Amino acid sequence: MLTSLGVGGAERQALALAERMRERGHGVAVFTLRPQLAQEWPTSLPVFRLGMRKDPLTVLAATVRGRRYLRDLAPDVLHSHSFHSNIFARCMKCIYPRMAVVSTIHNVHEGGRMRMLAYRLTDGLCAQTTAVSAAVAERFQTLKAVPRSRCAVVENAIDVAAFMPDPVRRARMRDAMHAGTGFIWLAAGRIAPAKDYPHLLRAFARVCATHPGAQLWIAGEGTAGAVAALRSLARELGIDGGVQCLGLRRDLDALLDAADGFVLSSAWEGMPLALAEAMAMEKPVVATDVGGVRELVGETGILVPARDPAGLARAMDATMRAAEPARRAQGRAARARIEACFSLDARADAWEAIYRSVKLGGA
Repeated sequence: MLTSLGVGGAERQALALAERMRERGHGVAVFTLRPQLAQEWPTSLPVFRLGMRKDPLTVLAATVRGRRYLRDLAPDVLHSHSFHSNIFARCMKCIYPRMAVVSTIHNVHEGGRMRMLAYRLTDGLCAQTTAVSAAVAERFQTLKAVPRSRCAVVENAIDVAAFMPDPVRRARMRDAMHAGTGFIWLAAGRIAPAKDYPHLLRAFARVCATHPGAQLWIAGEGTAGAVAALRSLARELGIDGGVQCLGLRRDLDALLDAADGFVLSSAWEGMPLALAEAMAMEKPVVATDVGGVRELVGETGILVPARDPAGLARAMDATMRAAEPARRAQGRAARARIEACFSLDARADAWEAIYRSVKLGGA
């Protein structure tokens, strides 16, 4: 169960897991709370849309519709992702008590005190809560939203076979983007406060002072106002010629191939999927030390404090000044870490064990 199939990291991760479970012989369907969106991740799984909007009547209608779907499908486990789906799935447990509910928390910030209270009050309806990083688990336990004894950490995972460097694709994408020979930084994620792109632009302005040919590509959708504000700041800083806001892109693998490095400037995170994909694509990474980033990167990238454009600029500059063989070695180490610690097949094994455990526990 997801709020929507919108093009975000949590949605992509959930769909990848669901599709891998179907490959392993399980019956899998997807529920979305919201109606269909204009831009969604594609999936060949059956999708049941509950049609919920921000008014009580649609919530009631979604509950009735969900009850019917549950009775038709008779699931053993309902695995929900992020706040709205987690709370709704727990409430559906009251209507269809034979299923076990597993809730996954994807970010260190999922709302304020009332949301944490909602998690606390509905905890008994959930067989297992999981967090995508130890940092996420620690925060929710500290907030007393989830008991320590009932929260497991299951990190995000990458299909490493789907993210392989391709020199032909790199050349093709750089040509299509008129990239030239300058160093290209790629940042990926929705243009929203969590990603803290203003501080990234301020860092990049410092980088451009010593690397005038550098480029920064930002792949991610945002409101018209948010995009306009970012472009206005780039003009104010005098770097608008080197910054491209690419909007929503479904070809992140090709953009990663074309880029020379990946930068994450987030103010807060859970376990950023785009960063893991960059590592799988053998890119040297510079990232803010927030959420589960340190757990993901280990010693294979450069971490800096959040909201510190000077520190971010120094790390980007150090990466750009490094010799090409050193950058390639850093990229290979990053991919090796993803293969060893964050492969999708290893995570699917862990999820199967959880599903069996909660089903047997509820039998």
